Amino acid sequence: MPYVTTRDGTRLFFYDWGSGPPVIFIHGWPLNADAWQDQLKLVKDNGFRAIAHDRRGHGRSDHPHGGYDFDTFADDLNDLINDLDLHDVTLVAHSMGGGELARYIGRHGTSRIGKAVLLSAVPPLMLKTDKNPEGTPQEVFDKLKTGILTERSQFWKDSAEGFFGANRPGNKVTQGNKDAFWLMAMAENIEAGVACVDAFSATDFTEDLKKFDIPTLIIHGDDDQIVPIAASADKSSKIIQNSTYKVYKGGSHGIALVPGSKEKFNADLLEFLRS
Repeated sequence: MPYVTTRDGTRLFFYDWGSGPPVIFIHGWPLNADAWQDQLKLVKDNGFRAIAHDRRGHGRSDHPHGGYDFDTFADDLNDLINDLDLHDVTLVAHSMGGGELARYIGRHGTSRIGKAVLLSAVPPLMLKTDKNPEGTPQEVFDKLKTGILTERSQFWKDSAEGFFGANRPGNKVTQGNKDAFWLMAMAENIEAGVACVDAFSATDFTEDLKKFDIPTLIIHGDDDQIVPIAASADKSSKIIQNSTYKVYKGGSHGIALVPGSKEKFNADLLEFLRS
């Protein structure tokens, strides 16, 4: 299986399928590259090169006891892009991965990037502050960390309900969706699990978003129980100048995985890639 070694010696696992214009998928928390299996095959079968990596501390990548901040994640992504010598890349990022995408552009620019997709993404800022009253209170993030530290296996089983909207009437969430979430979450180490909560909750990506100068597709569900739309996509769509904003009515946080919304997202993704 392919790995890239970053500047600090951390090895990152990645998938690399097909040939053509490159598309890099960046997963959310607490998942890994397997969350993008459907989309990897989709874009590979439609003439694109499909790439997805496991973030450090997640899945099959190395699990160091540090470096769980967005500057590091962005530099890891830069190492992957440079190692593969990719150009005119489309970056597709879900949830916490949206912060990684934003910070990458903030730190490294868009000389190798052609387009971007932010799906259920955390930017510009999740945490509720005086300047961000639509954000999520600190005590919510404290409970996430307590759940991980108390009994993370059961915590992840419980978390899958809200992640996919399985607690909503008429949902199409499968047991397979929830089982896959648990399996990927358990492949994230506990150090990364806790540290990433602090990182994705409190990092402000506003200045990074201002540096976007490429076509950007923003997609978010209006029933996202993990990253509420008012503090995220609604604001990002106003900051990023060249953006297209699509709201999925009743959409959960796990848009790309749940039957129904998955097919809609796949169609929108292909249309954007071909545009």
